[in-house]
Amino acid sequence: MAQVEIGLGKSGRRAYELDEIGIVPARRTRDPEEVSITWQIDAYRFETPLMVSPMDSVVSPATAVAIGQLGGLGVLDLEGLWTRYEDPEPLLAEINELDDAAATLRLQEIYAAPIREELIGQRIEQIREAGVVTAARLSPQRTAQYHKAVVDAGVDLFVIRGTTVSAEHVSGRAEPLNLKQFIYDLDVPVVVGGCATYTAALHLMRTGAAGVLVGFGGGSGHTTRSVLGVAVPMASAIGDVAAARRDYLDESGGRYVHVIADGGMTRSGDISKALACGADAVMVGSPLARAAEAPGRGYHWGSEAHHHELPRGERLGVGTIGSLASILHGPAATSDGSMNLMGALRRTMATSGYTDLKEFQRVEVVVAPH
Repeated sequence: MAQVEIGLGKSGRRAYELDEIGIVPARRTRDPEEVSITWQIDAYRFETPLMVSPMDSVVSPATAVAIGQLGGLGVLDLEGLWTRYEDPEPLLAEINELDDAAATLRLQEIYAAPIREELIGQRIEQIREAGVVTAARLSPQRTAQYHKAVVDAGVDLFVIRGTTVSAEHVSGRAEPLNLKQFIYDLDVPVVVGGCATYTAALHLMRTGAAGVLVGFGGGSGHTTRSVLGVAVPMASAIGDVAAARRDYLDESGGRYVHVIADGGMTRSGDISKALACGADAVMVGSPLARAAEAPGRGYHWGSEAHHHELPRGERLGVGTIGSLASILHGPAATSDGSMNLMGALRRTMATSGYTDLKEFQRVEVVVAPH
């Protein structure tokens, strides 16, 4: 890959965002009704290749159930309001009314309440009782402390998600999480991330993870780029991690690790392009924060927005455009790619001549700066 000279003493790769690439239609087209967008990870099969981000503005126990019934997978944040408060509804209403200038400080105060282990089990059980696949998230820092409560509650998929997650975290202050040993000892599949490079992804795959998250999540409300200077051009990152998946498949003798694009996808076209770059599924937040059922009531924020020392996100007003069902499956009442996300994916695949997601990963793409 050619390096671009930034200055006499520094060079870097040219990398691409999703909105800098385009999908090329094929000579053969399909009927959208004949296209399959089903996705399976480990023993769990879903009608859509969609995970919904573990953000309190999007996923509550109730919306996790609704998303599951609509063919996706809602991931509950076990470090959010639902495990800190018996009834977080008054606080969600308060967050909805905050002035922008006061929002960050008040979020920090609200999320300073301790996590209650008994609520972890209650929330997971609430989702399980509805008969949908249960998925829940902890940060790497809290995984060792709370993972037993998560597994004992019967979670189906365990998500370890942070801004960046490495297989080799070095700390002089505390014993770091031995990710490989941890995953080996668990009886449930683990999805871990984020990461953005071939090497980091390959190391995460070697831990035994069932899936790897590409990106830093929290796209719409994220300020990581301005606060830390860290950025992930998603099209290139997905392509790099997909290459790691291919090489790990050979290295491991046939073990397939799913690549899940996480963050920065606000429109249906972004989802299609992420899959075209090699992702098996996507993790999105802000598109579903605009649902009438979303706990954020027209506002959206992630766990980075209330970090106690260095917030790297904002509470955003995203508005409400329709139901979860209409945002995922239509009919769309807008023409900007914010509704009928899965219907749009079907049509993109049909236009490109592909009938399933694994085939669609081979679609031709071009660099098309906007």
